[in-house]
This record gives sequence, C-alpha cells and structure tokens, in this order.
Amino acid sequence: MKLRIKGSSVRLRVLRPEVSRLIETGSIEEKVYFTPSDQSAFTYALKLESGLSKVQVRYERAKITVVLPAEMASHWASTDEVGIYGAVDLEKHGRLDILVEKDFACLDLSDSDNKDTFPNPQLDASC
Repeated sequence: MKLRIKGSSVRLRVLRPEVSRLIETGSIEEKVYFTPSDQSAFTYALKLESGLSKVQVRYERAKITVVLPAEMASHWASTDEVGIYGAVDLEKHGRLDILVEKDFACLDLSDSDNKDTFPNPQLDASC
C-alpha cells in the first residue's frame, strides 16, 4: 500500500493482493520507522466497517486509519472501478480529501513496482 499526502488530501494506492486481504480480513496496514527507536513508527491503515454511509478518517498518535464502508469496498474490489473517494469536514480547517485507489501498472511496463498491480485500463488505448 502506498501513502501519498499532498496539501489537504490523503491517497492510498492498493495492490491486488492487498485489496484481496482487505476484503478477507477487514483491514490492512503499513508501518514506517523514521529512526531506530520503536517510538518513531508511523502507521497508516485501511479498515472496513459495516453500516457506514461514507468514508471516514481516524487519527491517533502516529497512526492514520482510513475507514471505508464495507459494502462500498466490496463492490469496488469486485468491479473495474478505480477508486473510492470521499471528503472529511475539518470545520475551521477546511476539508480533507480521501482517495483510495487500485494501484495500476505504469504504462511503459518497465517499472519493477508493476508487480501485483492492476492492469492499466489505458494500456491498449491509442494515443
């Protein structure tokens, strides 16, 4: 799972096996350490919850969790839909845009990061 934070947006790009694991287990997460200390970890996670009507974000010390409605995620995982999109109202701080997308192969197919990506729908498109 890749995390991209830019301005007031958070994007998670998810590989095929990660989408499968998310649907099977209800959550996936990654952890990154910034120093050798155990306390330097930052965790980002994706979680499913039944009964939600929209995307939510939960923030705890050194952890961000994007929470998706389980029904929405199940539909997304089983179709050609690229992503699930939402926004969280931050009141006086504006809004936070949330993007959870399938990670597609690079069009030039030369990148080793293409392993386990979704086939790029534009691969056969004529320019």
